[in-house]
Amino acid sequence: MKIRYFDHAATTPVSTSVLNEMLPYFMLQYGNASSMYSMGRNAKRALEEARRKVAYSIGAKPKEIYFTSCGSESDNLAIKGIAYSYKQKGNHIITSKIEHPAVLNTCRTLEKQGFNVTYLNVDENGFVSLSELANSIRPTTILISIMFANNEIGTIQPIKEIGMIARQNNIIFHTDSVQAIGNVKINVDEYNIDMLSLSGHKFYAPKGVGALYVREGINFEKIQDGGHQEKDKRAGTENVAEIVGLGKAIEEVYKNYDVYNEHLKQLRNLYISKIEESNLGAKLNGDRQKRLPGNANFSFSGIDAQQLLLALDERGICASAGSACSTGSSAPSHVLTAIGLPNNLANGTLRVTFGKDNTKEDVDYLVKSLQEIIPNIKIK
Repeated sequence: MKIRYFDHAATTPVSTSVLNEMLPYFMLQYGNASSMYSMGRNAKRALEEARRKVAYSIGAKPKEIYFTSCGSESDNLAIKGIAYSYKQKGNHIITSKIEHPAVLNTCRTLEKQGFNVTYLNVDENGFVSLSELANSIRPTTILISIMFANNEIGTIQPIKEIGMIARQNNIIFHTDSVQAIGNVKINVDEYNIDMLSLSGHKFYAPKGVGALYVREGINFEKIQDGGHQEKDKRAGTENVAEIVGLGKAIEEVYKNYDVYNEHLKQLRNLYISKIEESNLGAKLNGDRQKRLPGNANFSFSGIDAQQLLLALDERGICASAGSACSTGSSAPSHVLTAIGLPNNLANGTLRVTFGKDNTKEDVDYLVKSLQEIIPNIKIK
């Protein structure tokens, strides 16, 4: 059976070119990047070249890039790092109700340590209110953390305006850009971004490597003790092979940005139009225009998403009911709850996220499968 993969927001396959770039650093140039001999220096050069590629892709300086293990670690390092470093100035953080668990749970941990957190509401399309954000600022506010684009419904936030509000109030602005990298052209200066998290496995690099951008001049505390790697901000022997893969992947995805994103948009729009013409009683979640190019999130009334996913899996279709980080929870998605979706719709939600290898024939097969499955699993 042919596998048709529609869950690229959860993870992507490692591209052949990225894998080939990584291979020498597993068995040939396997030196520790902190070692002084030639093999170590070669590893260090490769690491710094990857740092340069990541920085170039978002309009940053190489010295502003810190490598991590994933987007979740980057979020933790950014939010806790600022909280601990600036606690003498204030203890108030602003975020939104639809953030990734890496942000929400980090904020909840900080609340237990005496920090105050404001969780902004979002409207029915998932947008934060700029006026509510501005009105939530206090003299003790030290950080605003709003995700660039939502991992479930695909809505892209007004990041430039949020960053401007933060800058005008001398507040550090962090954005979880895990879903946006490769799908949006980002320049950290243009968007007024002070800190940015990313994760390689969302754009055809391997799992287990990420990065954090921190604007020069912003001090943040390390949260992991050990050696002095990553300018003494992230202890641990560098994962050189995967960092090399991250650099290659982010370089490739932006080199091919226009073709890649136009392909995703065409598939997304085709899928949306076919579902809306299919009389399946579907509701599109997220903004129709300001959304990620490969994201289409629909709710189907009166069905159970887990049952739908299993039926799709039997046909070789991989999709999702929401964030992969929330799989296993019986509660409705916090994102769908925040946009006001009732339980009968939230519980019947299917997230489809397209990638570079998907085709129009894949879309036809997916829609046909949904037309055959949903009437048979609909709650009577």
